[in-house]
Amino acid sequence: MKFKESALAHKFLDGLTGIEIGGAAHNPFGIAHCLNVDYTDDITTIFKKHEVELCGEYLKVDLVASGDNLPFKDDSLDFVVSSHVIEHFTNPLAALREWMRVVKPGGYIFTICPHKERTFDKDRPRTTLQELIDRDKSGIIGPDIHGHCTVWITEDMYEVCKYLSYRVVAFQDVDDKVGNGFTVVLQK
Repeated sequence: MKFKESALAHKFLDGLTGIEIGGAAHNPFGIAHCLNVDYTDDITTIFKKHEVELCGEYLKVDLVASGDNLPFKDDSLDFVVSSHVIEHFTNPLAALREWMRVVKPGGYIFTICPHKERTFDKDRPRTTLQELIDRDKSGIIGPDIHGHCTVWITEDMYEVCKYLSYRVVAFQDVDDKVGNGFTVVLQK
């Protein structure tokens, strides 16, 4: 089983060159000029095993790097795309700043985040902006590989974007890919 590709992603990203953070074979974007960046290329992780269980294959990792510390020059990519990844970072503000750093002026950050009410996070409290600011000030970085560090609804991501002074150019309260998240498209 593979999830469908996002029509919204194709609208913004087709013909551009960029990266996907934590891509998975069962959750393809289908963007032609896109490298898969992941924290490991180990095919025995629970995530890669899950990919194989779902669709019989795994997506090759093109570049091993932490998604909040990318080995790209400033303003060098047309886009950064992710689906169900940002919630794994202990400091999503730092991750978003890093993604914005590598995107060219006019480029995009396209992210799908799990919506608290439509996932196994439904009984957890929402993560407040103040909590994220506190994590950011403490210097915490890096992913929590297996858990969701942040629990959001669409409005919470809008609050984060406003705090970071990022421009939202499109959104979907229910993403057009997996259906249990929301989509936010930022433009630099």
